[in-house]
Amino acid sequence: MIGEMSPGLILVLGAVLVPFLKGQARAAWMLALPIIGLMQLLSLPMGDLGQTTLAGVPLTTMRVDGLSWLFGFVFLFAAFIGILYNLYHDDPLQHAAGLVYAGSAIGAVFAGDLVTFFLYWEGTAIASVFLIWASGTERAYRAGMRYLIIQIGSGVILLAGILIHHHATGSLAFTKFGLDAPGAMLILLAIGIKCAFPLLGSWLPDAYPQATPGGTVLLSAFTTKLAIYALARAFPGTGILIPIGLVMAVVPLIYAMMENDLRRTLAYTLNNQLGFMVVAVGIGTEMAISGAAAQAFVHVVYKSLLFMAIGAVLYRTGTAEASALGGLRATMPLTAALCIIGGLSIASPLLGGFVAKSLILSAAMKDGYFWVWLILLGASAGAFVATAIKIPYAAFFAADSGKRPEEAPKPMLAAMSLAALASLIVGLWPSLLYGALPFPMTYDAYTLEHVVTQLQLMAFATLAMVVMVALGLYPFERPGQLLGADWLYRGLGYRLLRWIEAAANAAWTSIVGGVTSASGATVAWARSLHGPDGLFGRTWPTGTMALWTTVMLGAYLILAFV
Repeated sequence: MIGEMSPGLILVLGAVLVPFLKGQARAAWMLALPIIGLMQLLSLPMGDLGQTTLAGVPLTTMRVDGLSWLFGFVFLFAAFIGILYNLYHDDPLQHAAGLVYAGSAIGAVFAGDLVTFFLYWEGTAIASVFLIWASGTERAYRAGMRYLIIQIGSGVILLAGILIHHHATGSLAFTKFGLDAPGAMLILLAIGIKCAFPLLGSWLPDAYPQATPGGTVLLSAFTTKLAIYALARAFPGTGILIPIGLVMAVVPLIYAMMENDLRRTLAYTLNNQLGFMVVAVGIGTEMAISGAAAQAFVHVVYKSLLFMAIGAVLYRTGTAEASALGGLRATMPLTAALCIIGGLSIASPLLGGFVAKSLILSAAMKDGYFWVWLILLGASAGAFVATAIKIPYAAFFAADSGKRPEEAPKPMLAAMSLAALASLIVGLWPSLLYGALPFPMTYDAYTLEHVVTQLQLMAFATLAMVVMVALGLYPFERPGQLLGADWLYRGLGYRLLRWIEAAANAAWTSIVGGVTSASGATVAWARSLHGPDGLFGRTWPTGTMALWTTVMLGAYLILAFV
């Protein structure tokens, strides 16, 4: 195709023409870019490509192996369906930002050195914020600013880690580090911010739901999955990731159950599913890493489908709040059916999530992580309730809200249908996915034990929700704002800054007042001595002046000749 050019760079450069094209020409060009990128990917040989030097340090701007190829492929697919979905509106800035964002994420997974990776990493941060600001609301602006500060902060930490690592080792290769490598802790922290680690991931439910419907679809596909790729590349087998991932898999579910905004609910369950991938990377075996990659692959597909379905609801009704929805299946039946497929894809046999998550659970059990396996199994049940039951039910089957919106626009339906088809293909023919994993393997997800266990889990989760609803224990959604770790800087931090500001203003006022008072006193004292009526300012008699002149001359002679 185009030499050794990164498929991601094709999208980034192609975005330049978007503002200059109109109508169908723009749509055709945007849809063609990920297809050209896919053709480029298929033409690239495995190995290190695009090798060059920077200040005498060798760089590898392109590396194609099993891990990067899989992530690159699914990112290109996500870019295509995201672009198709976004054809419902005519916003060249948002279209261009989406292409640069997707292209930067794709470029990053093929980066073989830390410099190239850092440049693309920052590209995703800068381009993606425009998808949030494109909503044009005050909340979106504020959320976008917080998002940008956190994402750029992640880049600064990453750069510091890279510089320390290069200074200590002389290498810029993007490879496995381990926590004992120089700068590795900073690199892990930077990745952890984008991966939404506990206490570091409040930006995700804060920012994603404020983006446009199409912007949220793109956001859900790239940033966090790029972080998973980076973890799998740099920190496989890092034990601390296992408890971190378990917290991620469990805690967000509590918020997802109570959250009223369905896009925020999806953001919390996105964080929950990231936890499974982080645990798998922490386990670090070939099966676990392949499980993390497989889960990232299918998660891009079905989570995009869910965000597309709720985005269509938001586009048609003007709200994504569960308390204001219900009964939409009557006029949006296709969107409802596709949303159900997206929800079931998280765990149901015959769909993508089942064949991917089975790898992670099997890896945990195989390597003796029984309690990890048990916690992940429970988190799977909770995620099924929050995703497969709550989302479709609240939007389409709950008590009739009286809203009668039109069906989703054709571009939205086409994009959702492609995502649903992809999940179905992976579920029916898992060998297609297993053969493309970083460590290709022969694995049978459809054993009687796996299928029965999963069906029992789904049945138990459904029964548990029914019982909780019947007993009044289910935390029904209601308008409001749930507080998370972001309260530390949006609540406590804001109040602390206001107190510091007030204290600083009081101190400054006191200092200025003291200086002003002292200056006034000094001026008054000087005036009392040198003013017209002062001791040194009034006219002295000639005899007195002659006397003082004689005294001063005498003093000089004494000092000079003694």
